[in-house]
Amino acid sequence: MDLTLDLVIDIASGVSFAIGGIFLLIGAIGMIRLPDVWARIHAAGIIDTIGAELIVFGMILQAGLTQTSIKLVLIGLFLFVTSPTATHAVANASFTAGLRPLGLRKNQASDVLGEERNS
Repeated sequence: MDLTLDLVIDIASGVSFAIGGIFLLIGAIGMIRLPDVWARIHAAGIIDTIGAELIVFGMILQAGLTQTSIKLVLIGLFLFVTSPTATHAVANASFTAGLRPLGLRKNQASDVLGEERNS
């Protein structure tokens, strides 16, 4: 019975590592190929939040119920809170610096920003 439980844990952690690695790979390709800051911020959010969390979850499964798994849970919670916060900070800094999405027309930005229309 113990061998079966170990096998299930190994399979679950392997699946978690594989899916997390796929998300990391897709996000990394997105960081290179996407055209503007806004799309790249989205790719970075995928890497930080989902990819890293799945890999940490796979490590928790491999560690079992030990002090290491408690530390990994704390690391996962830290990533879960700080990654979206950092992504929001970068997006806010980009918006404040005047960067706008590529397809956005000037009259669309004025509705969002409260700027005067030059028509």
